[in-house]
Amino acid sequence: MKRLYFIEPIVAIYAFASFMVYPLVQQYVYRRLWQEITNSSYPQSDDSSRCAANSSNHTNQQEEVQKAASLFSMYSDLSSMIPSLIMTLLLVAYSDQRGRKITIIMPLIGSLIYTLSFLAVSFFELNLYLLIAASFVSALFGGIGTMLGGCFSYVADLCVDDKQKTLRMAVVDMMIGLLAGVASISTGYFLHASGFNWPFFTSALFQVVNLLYAIFILEETRVIDKSETMACCRALKKLACSIYNLFAEGSRGKKWVLLLLIVIFSSLSFVNTGGLSIITLYELNKPLCWSEILIGYGSAVSTSIFITSFVGLYLFSLCLPNIAIVFIGLLSIVISTLMTAFAKTTLMMFLVRIPAMFAIMPFPVLRSMMSKVVSKSEQGALFACVAFMENLSSNVSSAVFSRIYADTVAWCPGFVFLLAAGLCLIPISLLGILRCFHPLDPNDTQALLSEDGTEASQDPPVA
Repeated sequence: MKRLYFIEPIVAIYAFASFMVYPLVQQYVYRRLWQEITNSSYPQSDDSSRCAANSSNHTNQQEEVQKAASLFSMYSDLSSMIPSLIMTLLLVAYSDQRGRKITIIMPLIGSLIYTLSFLAVSFFELNLYLLIAASFVSALFGGIGTMLGGCFSYVADLCVDDKQKTLRMAVVDMMIGLLAGVASISTGYFLHASGFNWPFFTSALFQVVNLLYAIFILEETRVIDKSETMACCRALKKLACSIYNLFAEGSRGKKWVLLLLIVIFSSLSFVNTGGLSIITLYELNKPLCWSEILIGYGSAVSTSIFITSFVGLYLFSLCLPNIAIVFIGLLSIVISTLMTAFAKTTLMMFLVRIPAMFAIMPFPVLRSMMSKVVSKSEQGALFACVAFMENLSSNVSSAVFSRIYADTVAWCPGFVFLLAAGLCLIPISLLGILRCFHPLDPNDTQALLSEDGTEASQDPPVA
């Protein structure tokens, strides 16, 4: 059977299956905690936004459930953080010796275990805290950052043209948004009609199909001679040396540019992931009190920003430099998070998605900028470092924002979004420093590589 070099189907199915689960996780935990804390069934509603009677007792119970749900989310994130970070480095190190598919297949197995665990807890009504153990076990196979890092490395192996690389990475991001939006809408109605079990089961089936495609149909991009392979520990040591050489060797300009780009990327990931991790709890809280139908629509509108960001990236790249595109994306995140902090009605909560339409643009652009700063022989070490920092910032931000939300939900539920907007000043400031000292025009990129003693790429640069 002829194998294919298309990574997009894996990303598409993964996004669809994952976003059948992600909007349900906090809702399921929230309902179970509601039953345990209030000793009453969760209040059902139609497809409108309607809060129960605003009694003092009800308000106190809702705040207590909100706090417990956010703390549960924090414990889950912390339990998966360390194994996920370790496995990211191990898998990426091993991928340089055995190919990129291992960084894709292993996280898919972990995701399947996670979904099946939710299905078991939901179907048999097991102890809720078994889900924290499931998060730890699934993280032993790597996380979403590992899988996406493997996918972007796969794309980097296939593309020799810089513009093609940027656009194909943006296509991968767009596929996430397109299929995640479809899944989010269907999940709301699915949950409303049949409860939690069937969506979890359907997601598991899609993940099984995805795993079979990755194992038997996807072709490997790095075919390594077996005589050149080495033990995993040796490969990890070699990777550590390669990452060290990224910053220890080469010109001073290259080191500072690369360091600034990684810090900008990590801080942006911290802010974006932290804010998104609280959205569902915020929508369940008063005065919004959204139903599962509205949460599904909200998630779908949110994921549509992947599509609008791709269109924006394509158009802006025709006339603007990369740094300007990243800056537009940052402003998009700041405005949308500020509006979210003060959103008190359903209409306003939907409208906050409009200024967020370019929020994803910075990520593929920054990946492409980092990829162009280093030579082709350093791509594996670079993406390992980026995947590690992305995993670290995402896990830490989810835990930190969950803890802050638990402490501030009683007096200011929108405080976490004000904090996220304020933290955006960090990548904005660093981007300004990068623009002043290293504009990173095409000629500057070639100069950095030439100073390092590496032949500059002759591929056409990205505008």
